Amino acid sequence: MRVQDLFNLQGRTALVTGGSRGIGLQIAEALGELGARVILVARKRPELNLATAHLASLGIHAEAISADLAAEEGPGTLIEQVFTLSPTIDILVNNAGATWGAPAEDYPLEAWDKVMNLNVRAAFRLTQAVGRASMIPRRYGRIVTVASVGGLRGNKPGLMQAIAYNTSKGALVNFTRTLAGEWGRYGITVNALAPYVFPTKMTRGLIEARGEEALVNEVPLGRLGGDDDLKGATALLASDAGAYITGHTLPVDGGLSAV
Repeated sequence: MRVQDLFNLQGRTALVTGGSRGIGLQIAEALGELGARVILVARKRPELNLATAHLASLGIHAEAISADLAAEEGPGTLIEQVFTLSPTIDILVNNAGATWGAPAEDYPLEAWDKVMNLNVRAAFRLTQAVGRASMIPRRYGRIVTVASVGGLRGNKPGLMQAIAYNTSKGALVNFTRTLAGEWGRYGITVNALAPYVFPTKMTRGLIEARGEEALVNEVPLGRLGGDDDLKGATALLASDAGAYITGHTLPVDGGLSAV
């Protein structure tokens, strides 16, 4: 097989949660450019409309579903809606997430629950539902979960205070390993990406509070993540180019986790 053919996603359907902006939208661009049918999921319809218009400007047709994955009926209702658009889900990108900053000793329980419910519980419930409904019966699937370098390490004093976020991302790293071990027999690969700081709506407060220079000084490559920096890693893990890669978390962090 030619290398470029290994990355071809024609005929595949990709479901991208948190796909209306930021990292999720960048991932949707990559999958769409490779030929996948893209379905975006987010809570806010106006943001989804902007995202699909943006993708259309790049020649990518995308469909969108407004859903709250943290709601009890969220994943089940979402799957039903997806199957009205596509008979299969070949690629699942678990990107939807939340954060909350506060010192650990003062961290509100409701904030902990909000972060853990969306970042971990909702990701598990949706992955389980997609696996049962499409990937396991068809013996094929690519699951890519967006973790974080915060799931690989703690935070330096004074940099950020996000115990629930880091804990949730650490859980996703081991979720990835464990599920890869269980679902490999179904031909499903399960991997994760671990970005450092990419300028997004979620990280805006951190960048403003700590200063971009302080964050950049941590990175061997000397910059924050950019608009194309997750595309290649996504293409590898979501396509047949990565068919023999499973259970891994790939840092996309400019070398931060290496030093």
